Formats: sequence, structure tokens, C-alpha cells
Amino acid sequence: MNVGEELAAAYLEHIKGCEFVQKNLYTPDVQGEIDVVGIDLNTKTVYICEVVVHLVTGMMYVNLRNSQTNNVSKLMDKFSKDIEYANKYFSDYRKVFMLWSPIVKAAVRTTNKNPSQIDDVNEVKKQLYEKYGVELQLVINEQFYQCLHEMREYARSETKEIKNPIMRMLQVEEYLKKYLKKES
Repeated sequence: MNVGEELAAAYLEHIKGCEFVQKNLYTPDVQGEIDVVGIDLNTKTVYICEVVVHLVTGMMYVNLRNSQTNNVSKLMDKFSKDIEYANKYFSDYRKVFMLWSPIVKAAVRTTNKNPSQIDDVNEVKKQLYEKYGVELQLVINEQFYQCLHEMREYARSETKEIKNPIMRMLQVEEYLKKYLKKES
């Protein structure tokens, strides 16, 4: 289980109202996989998500051949394939492309070994817009935390058992907090 993908999937299902959510969607015609796809049939919206959870280093991809960071090229490759897939199979849907990452660091770029991950993400966002006309939604840092908060609020208000294990854990935590407040 990839917890980051589970979080994104739970958000799409419970907060965005997607009827169908698939993790690790294999896409043979564009050679790869998409981390999370959510489909909202009511609004004809498809959510295409890439999820990067690197807690200590932050969002950092490294080229194994030269040990240099390659966040921009890696994410451009992933999202380019995602966009091709979405355009082919969801041509009549509104498409929302999202990057989920809890820790994206804003280090001062001095070398490729000390990159500004925020700069890299903004560069990817810029390139995707220029190349495809796609506005990438960033669910990073504070926005990631806000999504967690929204899921906690949902879990707190839901009385029936939530089947998603991440949401169920949040539900247990929230109900336990309520119970402990009453007991004290």
C-alpha cells in the first residue's frame, strides 16, 4: 500500500465525489502507469494524479547515472504520458491534473544537488501549460495539509463505517477525540 496514493484516492472519492477511483492504472499504450485516477460521472470530470511522497528529502527524483536531480524531466515525462492517456480516453471529460506531494522544499539552488523543489514544480507547471494548455493543480505543502484537514472533517461528520482504510483511521481518531472529551 502506498499511503500517498491512498490519501489522494480517498480525497477524490470522499471529498470530490468520484464514483470510480483507480490506483496504479496501467497504461500500456503510453507505456507507464498513472498513480491515481478518479472519475466523477455527474460532472464528467476525470482527475489524473501523480503522487510523490519523499518525507526526508522532499520531492526529489535523482538520475541514477549521474546522481543529479531530475525533478523537471521526470515529472514532465509522467504528466506528458498522463495527458496523452486522458486526451485519448476521456476526450469529452473535463480533465484535472494534480501533483500531490506533502513536502516540497524551497531550498536555495546552488547546485543540482541542492535544488529548489518549488522552482522545479513551478517549471513543470509552466512547461505543461505552454506545451499542452494544461493548468497543473498543486497539492503540495500547505494545500496537502488542507486536504488532510478536509478528510478529517468528513471523517468526523460521517456516522456510517467508511470502507477506505485511511478514511476509517481518521474516523476512528476523530470519534475517539470526541469520546475522550466527554469522559474528562
